[in-house]
Amino acid sequence: GAVVITCAKTVSFDSIRMDVKGEIRLQLSARSVGLFEAFYSSIKPMVLLDYELDISQGAGKVQAGETEFPFEFDLEPEPGQPRFYETYHGVYVNCAYNISVLCTRGMFSSNLERDIEFIIEVPESGEQPAEPMPFEITPETLENVRKSSVTQIPPFKLAGKLNRTNCNLADPFKGSILVEKSKAAVKSIELQLVRVETVAYAEGHAREATEIQNVQIADGDVCRDLQIPLYMVFPRLFVCPTVDTLNFKVEFELNLVVLFADGYMVTENFPLHLYRGDQSMTLGISGS
Repeated sequence: GAVVITCAKTVSFDSIRMDVKGEIRLQLSARSVGLFEAFYSSIKPMVLLDYELDISQGAGKVQAGETEFPFEFDLEPEPGQPRFYETYHGVYVNCAYNISVLCTRGMFSSNLERDIEFIIEVPESGEQPAEPMPFEITPETLENVRKSSVTQIPPFKLAGKLNRTNCNLADPFKGSILVEKSKAAVKSIELQLVRVETVAYAEGHAREATEIQNVQIADGDVCRDLQIPLYMVFPRLFVCPTVDTLNFKVEFELNLVVLFADGYMVTENFPLHLYRGDQSMTLGISGS
């Protein structure tokens, strides 16, 4: 890329330096380990990439208008890091790659600074098997419900299929659902994408599930025996390939939520394995 300096008149500078850093920052959940442990347990960031570059090669001047200082660096992980991890903005796990540029201008002039994030995607070779999953939901198949309470639930039967549980991030998630029967009127059918982040610390593991997005599939009392398509696009940056390491895990689940007009809510949980196919590898840098 290039560092671009725009000025109205000739400006002197002492140096133009660039700092390139990629880090995974881990944070403990106060709900999992307690407020005291979450506040006082510091987890050092995992450094994946660390470069310092002298862009200008010493002091100099830039003329009025735009001046470009080209740069380049190799994407090589730090020693001890076997691989890169994808850019991912989570709640308790965050992987980010940033470029920081500092132009020093002497004692009596303010320095110029600019930070920008660039995105790293890490494709995997080969296509993974689809592993489709048919499902059927009735009051008898529900978990976390007392057997004595099953008879109080209005009778219903939902059936459908997830096209695949091994999901390529570049492709939309697809499936279908069918309301075969329901005594109670259906109010809404929704897809909820959930991330499950696990962080290792001195005394064990902190595991926390948080919602990424919620997509409404159907609104109102849908027709019976009508196949309703399930369709969801994975949001960029807020999902990444499923990761399982000694220090942290990032896993994903899908909740199929059916709300009934009488107040009952049925939730079916499906674990997903996310990966990125090898169609392309992207490094994006923009700005000046």
